[in-house]
Amino acid sequence: MEINNLSVERTFDLLDLYNTEYSSKKVALGGKNANGWYTYSAKEYVDYVNNLSYGLLSIGINRGDKIATVTVNRPEWNFIDLAIAQIGAVHVPIYPTISIEEYKYILEHCEARVVFVGDKKLYSKICDLVSETSMLEKIYSFDELESVENWKKLVELGVKFENKPLLDEIKASISSNHLATIIYTSGTTGVPKGVMLSHENLCSNFKAHSKHHPLGKESTAISFLPLCHVYERSMNYHFQYKGLAIYYVGNLGQIMPALKEIKPDIFNTVPRLLERIYDGLIDKGKELKGIKKTLFFWAVKLGKKFDYGKPFSIFFNIKRKIADKLIYIKWREALGGNVKYVVSGGAALQPRIARVLGIANIQAIEGYGLTETSPVIAVSNITTNEIRIGTVGPILAGVEVKFAEDGEILCKGPNVMMGYYKDEERTQMAVDQDGFFHTGDIGILVEGKYLKITDRKKEIFKLSGGKYIAPQMIENRLKESMFIENAMVIGENEKFASALIVPSFSHIDKWAAGKGLAFSSHEEMINHPEILSTLQREVSEINKTLGQVEEIKRFRLVPDSWSPESGEMSPTLKLKRNYIAKKYAYIIEDIFATSRDEEPNGLKKLKIPKINLSLSELINKLRNGNIFV
Repeated sequence: MEINNLSVERTFDLLDLYNTEYSSKKVALGGKNANGWYTYSAKEYVDYVNNLSYGLLSIGINRGDKIATVTVNRPEWNFIDLAIAQIGAVHVPIYPTISIEEYKYILEHCEARVVFVGDKKLYSKICDLVSETSMLEKIYSFDELESVENWKKLVELGVKFENKPLLDEIKASISSNHLATIIYTSGTTGVPKGVMLSHENLCSNFKAHSKHHPLGKESTAISFLPLCHVYERSMNYHFQYKGLAIYYVGNLGQIMPALKEIKPDIFNTVPRLLERIYDGLIDKGKELKGIKKTLFFWAVKLGKKFDYGKPFSIFFNIKRKIADKLIYIKWREALGGNVKYVVSGGAALQPRIARVLGIANIQAIEGYGLTETSPVIAVSNITTNEIRIGTVGPILAGVEVKFAEDGEILCKGPNVMMGYYKDEERTQMAVDQDGFFHTGDIGILVEGKYLKITDRKKEIFKLSGGKYIAPQMIENRLKESMFIENAMVIGENEKFASALIVPSFSHIDKWAAGKGLAFSSHEEMINHPEILSTLQREVSEINKTLGQVEEIKRFRLVPDSWSPESGEMSPTLKLKRNYIAKKYAYIIEDIFATSRDEEPNGLKKLKIPKINLSLSELINKLRNGNIFV
């Protein structure tokens, strides 16, 4: 698909669309500051990008130089991104939540010459690295700060730049296979890997998945997932390609107000946010009284029967229309009133949430991919109605997928990375001689078409009895409980599976208040007999849905929430299993130390003493029934 016959083969070719097809857009990009929402028109977008390119050239930035950004989401990120791209430099976006040591490693490893930071707090974290990092020369800020030059200084230099034709010459020399960006994946172990992506990697991918919904230049999106992550970045290009107005939210606390103020048609998210939205709806329902409460939970129950492409009876459709007028319309209003599509990635979305949102005419679809695949490998297709709850949709057009003997998903296509920066050995380990990238994820095709991720290859472990456990599936089941915020399944080389569980402290506080219970700390909460017995009931119910060897025989509650800031999760909200295992080593040891002399069901083995008797004495003891005397 090309728009208005314009070819978009390099990321900065998007600007041609703003010069032509979308030139009249009064709102191309928007953001929010202390004074409220502000916007940029299509013309302003193009002008800022071009002047920043001139400004970068004027300070001596050359083709191939690395420029880093460290900021929360904001429209100006796009100005820097495309300004870097069209002078042939390389954009290195970095998470704003990582440690000083990680900043230093990445900036040194990629040899960044310039860094753009978002605000005073981020500037204070990395300002000293100018003297400590060999290639780093300059820091600019997006916010107005006293101690650092603002990005608009470069714009001013660009306006004064005299050799304007130079930019056109550089752009003409940049091919689609030119390196556009290096994205450092934090991963869950080891040092970050710099994933090199070309313009072709990025453009082929976002053009392909932009066909999966009908929205266009009359529609609106909000963006709050980190633009430094390839998922949001790719969707950001996708929205621009189709001409949507995009409003950026830099503070997660602003998401719900932004939904109501901007009233978007679409947004990208991760399952955890949808879980919180769902839990919030359920909590509101519990506060209702009488017939209102009955109707609310009748509507929820009705939603659990929903599926895409499934024929429903006339009676069911009548009930759905009634529920829509009474209940579902209010759910949509809570998300702004216009949301039609929610694209979820990063982890598995609970089917119950997809069903309940789906019946309320909010299509929550899933996709799958990795940084190394630019990122989308598969995604549900709204346009063709190829959606299956519990899967990540059909394989994206232009992408080839096959499965290794152990079920690992292998991917080949124009979306597969150029390689890891300065790491040929890792590159060769990840991409085989046939060009297939080894994802490390295990999956299957449902109905011969829809990709279903069953687990992470490196995370599957074996019990001492030889049975394999796929922890992600069990963890997702556990998180379906309103009482459980997070969980990590453990038990490698042990007799049975166990779990560390982070309770949903906010939900339990509300639930406990209704029972007249109050806790002075999380430690007190997780040790309270009624909380323990309630969580045991929840786990027991979930165990009924699992195979016998998958059942959680023992669990322990922990008093801490897990997050990227506290170290238990990566910036993309994946569990850092090694970190968690070390942090709670004493709890894990207690779980299994007290059970190593027990059978998995908790019953102690009988310890039979040595019997130093002759055969005739043994027979007499047996006859008398006192063999252990």
